[in-house]
Amino acid sequence: MVEIRKTKLDTGWLAARSTEVELTGVQLTTTHPPSGLDQPWMEAVVPGTVLGTLVKNKLVPDPFYGLENESIIDIADSGREYYTFWFFTTFQCKQSGNQHVDLNFRAINYSAELYLNGHKKILPKGMFRRHSLDVTDILHPNGENLLAVLVYPPDHPGSIPPEGGQGGDHEIGKDVAAQYVEGWDWMIPIRDRNTGIWDEVSISVTGPVKIVDPHLVSSFFDNYKRAYLHSTTELVNRSSWVAECSLNIQVTTELEENICLVEHLQTEHVSIPPGSSIQYTFSEMFFYKPNLWWPNGMGKQSLYNVEISIDVKGFGESDLWSHHFGFRKIESHIDTATGGRLFKVNGQPIFIRGGNWILSDGLLRLSKKRYMTDIKFHADMNFNMIRCWGGGLAERPEFYDSCDIYGLLVWQEFWITGDCDGRGVPVSNPDGPLDHELFLLCARDTVKLLRNHPSLALWVGGNEQVPPDDINTVLKIELKLHPHFQNSTESGNTTEETFLVSKDPSQYLDGTRMYIQGSMWDGFANGKGDFTDGPYEIQNPENFFKDDFYKYGFNPEVGSVGIPVAATIRATMPPEGWKIPLFKKLPDGYVKEVPNPIWEYHKYIPYSKPSLVHDQILMYGVPEDLDDFCLKAQLVNYVQYRALLEGWASRMWSKYTGVLIWKNQNPWTGLRGQFYDHLHDQTAGFYGCRSAAEPIHVQLNLATYFIEVVNTTSEELSNVAIEASVWDLEGTCPYYKVSEKLSIPRKTTVPLFEMKYPKSKNPKPVYFLLLKLYNIADYGILSRNLYWLYLSGGDYKLLELNRKKKIPLKITSQALIRGSTYEIQMHVHNKSKEPDLKNLLYKNTFVKQNGDGDFDFNWASEKQEDGLIHRIYRHFSREVSGLRVAEINGTEVGVAFFLHFSVHASKRDHKKGEDTRILPVHYSDNYFSLVPGEEMSITLSFEVPPGVTPRVTLHGWNYHMGHTIL
Repeated sequence: MVEIRKTKLDTGWLAARSTEVELTGVQLTTTHPPSGLDQPWMEAVVPGTVLGTLVKNKLVPDPFYGLENESIIDIADSGREYYTFWFFTTFQCKQSGNQHVDLNFRAINYSAELYLNGHKKILPKGMFRRHSLDVTDILHPNGENLLAVLVYPPDHPGSIPPEGGQGGDHEIGKDVAAQYVEGWDWMIPIRDRNTGIWDEVSISVTGPVKIVDPHLVSSFFDNYKRAYLHSTTELVNRSSWVAECSLNIQVTTELEENICLVEHLQTEHVSIPPGSSIQYTFSEMFFYKPNLWWPNGMGKQSLYNVEISIDVKGFGESDLWSHHFGFRKIESHIDTATGGRLFKVNGQPIFIRGGNWILSDGLLRLSKKRYMTDIKFHADMNFNMIRCWGGGLAERPEFYDSCDIYGLLVWQEFWITGDCDGRGVPVSNPDGPLDHELFLLCARDTVKLLRNHPSLALWVGGNEQVPPDDINTVLKIELKLHPHFQNSTESGNTTEETFLVSKDPSQYLDGTRMYIQGSMWDGFANGKGDFTDGPYEIQNPENFFKDDFYKYGFNPEVGSVGIPVAATIRATMPPEGWKIPLFKKLPDGYVKEVPNPIWEYHKYIPYSKPSLVHDQILMYGVPEDLDDFCLKAQLVNYVQYRALLEGWASRMWSKYTGVLIWKNQNPWTGLRGQFYDHLHDQTAGFYGCRSAAEPIHVQLNLATYFIEVVNTTSEELSNVAIEASVWDLEGTCPYYKVSEKLSIPRKTTVPLFEMKYPKSKNPKPVYFLLLKLYNIADYGILSRNLYWLYLSGGDYKLLELNRKKKIPLKITSQALIRGSTYEIQMHVHNKSKEPDLKNLLYKNTFVKQNGDGDFDFNWASEKQEDGLIHRIYRHFSREVSGLRVAEINGTEVGVAFFLHFSVHASKRDHKKGEDTRILPVHYSDNYFSLVPGEEMSITLSFEVPPGVTPRVTLHGWNYHMGHTIL
């Protein structure tokens, strides 16, 4: 008997343009299957898109390189037939006895005809719906099966006006599909509108009874000491007889890799009439003090595995379903003090700091590995929320798996945008998509697909718009909260009497998460739907701290610059794209940047805002070339985004409840609004955010010059102090202060004392301010923050002279290799001055936050990194050469400024300009600075391609030539 299983069909696919195939679907899957890569057939990308397949086969250029997208014909000009494609594959499968076989498509875009062994099926319209077909009776007895799928593009692909625009001509809004594909002010048009089999295809084998869409919900009582797991599932009996079933639910937790503890095992009997389906609700399962799931920065992301299986009398095991699950409760309400929406997790208020997300890749080249990198990057920035923007995707389960692991709350929008659905210029589609029932079908199916993920925090009707009234009304009704998940006390209590008379929460479509009708309604922006998000351009850093910067409690979109490093520009553009902007001086003294045409095509945002903000790059001097421009841009990126988040944190709870930056990343090689580029290299803005959003943070209010401590944790800080030191460009310390012993209440921002420098006599025009918040008992660093500052009315140009200083560094490194994965510890010491050995703060021994659930999934599958398996793994890993020491000679004293590591492939025959970077790399910190005598350890982790030896390079403001360290 064939075992109960699911098999992915993600290899061995062929594709061909429909107009070039003269055979019918019946012929392709019976008498005339493709014999291989003979014309017009090519290797297909499944999951993926037609355009992704054409790029892979080099039939069109990379649309994200330079201006190459302009050479690819748009569907508006070619017609839909040009991007209508056949996809073909074969698979082995045959059932036996009372088994059933389903062919599953987790998503296609936009509709399809399916042929299996000569039999035709229809996959109806809609980009965000699952398709599951019982193909038991049409499988070949010998197990050899032929599958052909004819995929049609969206019905209304639209056209792109010469001036571009938000969502092109908005026609795509008539379909239930991603709207970004017609282009935006941050995105080029996607020529095929993402046509294709863009998500997982699989074959599943079950017995006579099938498990469909279980729903898992946790409820809490007695201050989260008592918890219950509620479970409801649909059961479908496809046999012609009454199925007498044993239904089992098992809950386990992982102790070590492949070692699990069974927390609960429960079996219940159920009878299912022939040819029918039922909704079955398990008896609730009791847990005492379960390990809770917490967002990033609040605690561990504890995950249990829930497994549901069904055994049918006379058959045996019929189906098996499993999903990880987190015990947690998410609530939100409009805060009376700020007017912003305030979120609580497990009864604790959480100050939201995160960003907006479109999708990982504009050609839908999505993978578990890429998602894991994307989401770990967000966690590394200390973010706690991602907003999935309404013009993008209903994100995939693999995206949510990563968010569950790394603790990123997710705000998921449905497929409505103001630009394409009634508020754009010109106004179009005021009634949203043409087929409202299709929209609701896709919405319901999306809820069922994603609702068991603990990271999913919020459903939102649309971006800067609400859905049409009939759709909005249905969503409000069907996504209403169960009484237990309506606002309760901090202890998580609702009365058990109320709970007992209510319907079991797992019987709701969701019932555990708030539905908000639009991104600027009900506690977001001004709460009324007016365009009160933004702004989206460069700011004077001090403005973020001022009373009049933003008036409302929760800003869902505020954006700024995002130029990547020079190596990324060279890797994604031809040489004519390496020209830096022209700086055009205006009569009022401000500067207007004029970018080259390729930068303009890639949606570059300038670093100046004439009449309001002087060019922030020119504050450091006129850049000489691309490398100089991009390095100075990284300085601005760091300052800009650190100030943004520090400005919001400065008013935590008094003015703001949260902020989401527009946006975290680009789904292509764009030049705006990103903390890492499409190749997965971080900008310095990434590390500015990482600093500002740490759970415990010491900062300088740039408007008042008060030192503040932000404590977002649920614990009071006691017996701590702040060291503030000022360093000039000569490496001397003209100002030094240690505060008295401090206590910082939980979940507050406290202004502590005003910086007396530079109000003192003879202040230096440019200087560094180093702040350290530390435990008095052991000098453990809770937060470290270094600023570079200038006197009022000045600039940073004196830093240019500092680049010539030769400051000695000592870098000690040790590498650990596990297969193709490297972990390298770099200990960097600024040797230009001997430290005060009585003050151990120079060592920068950082305190690891208790409850930190972060871990690198690429390195080990367990969360407990110091567990037994991990220790054994480390023991048998190969360490490289023990400790290695590299010295960078120098005789001058000063701050080793803006140091940053990068990892490259060692190549003897490397061509000039070739991109040798190994990406992605996870750094514990980067773009860091060390004052004289100071030390710091940096950890790098990355994977290397087969046969490649990595080398680690250090660059910095004082080390622009670069030094190979390892």
